[in-house]
Amino acid sequence: MSDELKSNISQPPDAGPTASRSTVPIWIILLTLLLLFLGAVYFDRHSGWFDKQVYAPYTSADELASYQPKSGEASMLAHGKAVYETYCGLCHGSDGLGKPAQAPPLAGSEWAAKDITSLARIPLAGLNGPIQVKGRDWNLSMAPMGASLSDADLAAVLTCIRESWGNKNGAVSADEVKAARAAISGHPPAAPNSPK
Repeated sequence: MSDELKSNISQPPDAGPTASRSTVPIWIILLTLLLLFLGAVYFDRHSGWFDKQVYAPYTSADELASYQPKSGEASMLAHGKAVYETYCGLCHGSDGLGKPAQAPPLAGSEWAAKDITSLARIPLAGLNGPIQVKGRDWNLSMAPMGASLSDADLAAVLTCIRESWGNKNGAVSADEVKAARAAISGHPPAAPNSPK
């Protein structure tokens, strides 16, 4: 007789099945832990569940912040970045680092720290001839890109230049741009490195 038949015969007829203890194979435990780890990595990289600032359908906190309403200087800076991208970003770069042989950098430029009239003169009257930026000589020509902008738009662009890419030189108001425009109008454009 087989062992199974012997065990069935020796048990009383009303006894239920019995469970025996056996260990779970280690490979099943390791596979389960690996799948849990990979799932956590996937959710961490592909969802915003763990970042309170990100909500679907936005992909990053920066994207969400760009849609948030702004006020005061933050509003002017956001508007200035938009106008800068339209008029200045192509040559000077969206990062303000300029382009070799095309446009000087604005990031860390000493021109961003100059008075409003000196800074506004370049976009209002244009630039033709040599200029020194961050110790490097540039000999180029720039059209008066800011002449067609309103005082508020030009103030926003100048604020963007003075407050972005590590520059911390303060905001520019529309009234300051209006005064600079009045000071510049009627005067021929001066060479940028000449004394005032």
